[in-house]
Amino acid sequence: MAFDTVRRAATSLSGARPLPYWLDDPGRPTARPALAGDEVCDLLVVGGGYSGLWTALLAKERDPGREVVLIEAHEAGWAASGRNGGFCAASLTHGTANGLDRWPEEIAELEDLGRRNLDAIEEAVTRYGIDCAFERTGEIDVATRPHELAGLRDWHRRTGELGLAQPEFLDRDRMRAEVDSPVLLGGLWDRRGVALLHPAKLAWGLKRVCLGLGVRVYEHTPGLALARSGAGVAVRTPYGRVFARRAALGTNVFPSLVRRLRPFTVPVYDYALTTEPLSADRLASIGWRNRQGLGDSAHRFHYFRLSADNRILWGGYDAVYPFGGRTDPSLDQRPETFLKLAAHFFTYFPQLSGVRFTHAWGGAIDTCSRFSAFFTTAYGGRVAHAAGYTGLGVGATRFGAEVMLDLLAGERTERTALRMVRSRPLPFPPEPFAWAGIELTKRSLARADSHGGRRDLWLRAMDRMGLGFDS
Repeated sequence: MAFDTVRRAATSLSGARPLPYWLDDPGRPTARPALAGDEVCDLLVVGGGYSGLWTALLAKERDPGREVVLIEAHEAGWAASGRNGGFCAASLTHGTANGLDRWPEEIAELEDLGRRNLDAIEEAVTRYGIDCAFERTGEIDVATRPHELAGLRDWHRRTGELGLAQPEFLDRDRMRAEVDSPVLLGGLWDRRGVALLHPAKLAWGLKRVCLGLGVRVYEHTPGLALARSGAGVAVRTPYGRVFARRAALGTNVFPSLVRRLRPFTVPVYDYALTTEPLSADRLASIGWRNRQGLGDSAHRFHYFRLSADNRILWGGYDAVYPFGGRTDPSLDQRPETFLKLAAHFFTYFPQLSGVRFTHAWGGAIDTCSRFSAFFTTAYGGRVAHAAGYTGLGVGATRFGAEVMLDLLAGERTERTALRMVRSRPLPFPPEPFAWAGIELTKRSLARADSHGGRRDLWLRAMDRMGLGFDS
């Protein structure tokens, strides 16, 4: 980057607080006390993010008399659930294209289940009075290069031919009428398939609802080990054990209590910034009256959206895999990525020159090789596990909670009958092969962005193996 560009980016970041904007909230609820002593319950939920909270809530809705305990190592919504971009998508498969490539015979059903799942989230937010700034404004996939625009046109045509829900194509003029950026060449607007929300407030609201339904929630209570116990299982914590007939694991990016499942996910760190609130004049300079979420179509992509107080959240581009797959709070801050993001922001929105960023942060995403969640059971069906949402878990985790409860009940449902639910992704290899493969893939994706989207030999080999990394 040129010196002036770096200086402007650095100046815009000089006052940014090194923590997630969503979690920097005076209304953040007080943590529940840690477990002290032993507990006995019908269902133990491990993890206080969206996966665990939806599982506990739905378990009580299905059977109000069921005794449910939820344990969380830190605080509810502390990890990915409280620091993501707040895009709540209907897709269960990390986009229709990914689902079509992997489960073509099920794609219509998967799309229908996804829409119903998003409807159910909206209904729950309304029914339980969860104040999370829920806006079903949709998302526009935007093109910034000619080959990306051609790809959007082709996808628009293909969805029509397949009878799938067809997004609205926006040419350059219509795109800039929605969001005025000189780099935007066009877009596909999915008007109903994505909602925007305040992610931490959704997690905190789900926690409040769970407590109101009688779920016993213990925070600062990590699950240390899982074992059989009579007809059920037991999880050891620092100050006691939980004995349960069944357990659901929603630990996602953190190592599973079922050791054999650990190779199926790796942590990939994503980073984001938020601006100061935009004045009316500044907001008018970029349009954006319809408040959609946006994501560009490159392999190394940006995602961006407006908050309820008219800040722009700007994230993505770099995806960082730490050698050995470690999760470490020190990785939440990466100044070189923040500088890059800030410089890109002003390329997209030169009319916002002088805007400052107030928050800069990162966090780990649970990534699997098929880019969408997988599900399994252990301990003779006493334990269910869901993970691998790969950055699209705000909405899909509710579906995953339904699947885990179905599996624990031993029920064949429209969900558990799906091949998508019955199959698993390929595991990642041990180090140093995992790191080398991921780094090689990242470099190949960057080259594809710079060479008209053309995929090199490595990416074509990944496609043939069914890995299909495309973002």
